[in-house]
Amino acid sequence: MSAATVIADDAEALAVAAELAADFRKDAAERDAQRRLPHAELERLSASGLLAVTVPAEFGGADVRTDTLAEIFRLLAAADASLAQIPQSHFVYVGVLRRQGTHEQQEFFFGEVLRGKRLGNAQSEAGTKHVQDIRTRLTPRPDGSYLLDGVKNYSTGALFADWIPVLTRADDDALHVAYVPRDAPGLTVVDDWDGMGQRTTASGTVRLESVPVPADRVLPHYLTFQSPQLHGALAQLMHAAIDAGIASGALAEAVEFVRTKSRPWFESVEEGHETAAEDPLLIQRFGELAIQVRAADALLAAAARSVDAARAELTDDSAAEASIAVAAAKVTAAEAAVEVASALFEVSGTRSALDSLGLHRHWRDARTHTLHDPARWKVQHIGRYVLNGTRPPRHGLL
Repeated sequence: MSAATVIADDAEALAVAAELAADFRKDAAERDAQRRLPHAELERLSASGLLAVTVPAEFGGADVRTDTLAEIFRLLAAADASLAQIPQSHFVYVGVLRRQGTHEQQEFFFGEVLRGKRLGNAQSEAGTKHVQDIRTRLTPRPDGSYLLDGVKNYSTGALFADWIPVLTRADDDALHVAYVPRDAPGLTVVDDWDGMGQRTTASGTVRLESVPVPADRVLPHYLTFQSPQLHGALAQLMHAAIDAGIASGALAEAVEFVRTKSRPWFESVEEGHETAAEDPLLIQRFGELAIQVRAADALLAAAARSVDAARAELTDDSAAEASIAVAAAKVTAAEAAVEVASALFEVSGTRSALDSLGLHRHWRDARTHTLHDPARWKVQHIGRYVLNGTRPPRHGLL
């Protein structure tokens, strides 16, 4: 891979994201239909410099605002939700480096990211008691290094990564992140993801068998949750942006289809409406869907601003307010993504259901992505906060 561009500021980041999204949209349906993994597209994403926009300025990055990062994800997801999902963990684990990395670790890994290197994800495990029941283990060796053993599932980004951050527990059960090269001995990435949606994320299995890890590639992630933190809020904000992007992309496809392909219902014609776009019932429905999309976008932007405000003065109260704002945005965006992607067929008519058109990818992507973590618990935490002033927990999923 050639050297990556270094993006200078928020405006440049947004312009680059918009340009890439416009290009990625062109073949999104084909990639989904053929499950053609986006290797070339990810190379372009790396070369563009977008993956380094959260690197701190002192290390040469643009350190963009959180609303800029959210908008980058929204734009990419509106074009191709699978492609947008892949770098979500990349930014999460750049964030872990910002918070818990030593200066030497930051200098090394931020340098890698600025050169276009990608971080993946080996986090979730299947078959355990619950999502935070992490069985992967980091075993110390006499020379101070470690061996890493475990099996990870839903490892979005791992197949395309240069470095795979692995969520693991040490002998004392404390949570750590080990940053492991993709080609490390004992590490295998299996492309066995067969989800109905987000088909090209390659969110498969990572197997770790006595993988050697130097001590300076391990970060004490457990420290993140011992004080006010925005780790969960930032991770969830990117998920909310992906859902908002799916809703926006589905609405745009519905508008284009009804304007150019849909036939008017005969009763609408009898009332003097010559095109589907003139049908007052369709106009009403598009108005309702547009309101949902606008609400999702507005809450997303407000949540991003709340995260930046908390970052400027991080306290238990500011962190809680940011987490609640993000939770509200995520619930709203998830509902909008599923509703609008489903309504696409309602407003477009029978022809829109043709498999060859690939319009169903929006609903499949929405339904798959919104299963990431349950919105019902977010609503619970919002209610507890509003009614009783109960701050949300620091478990990293809010």
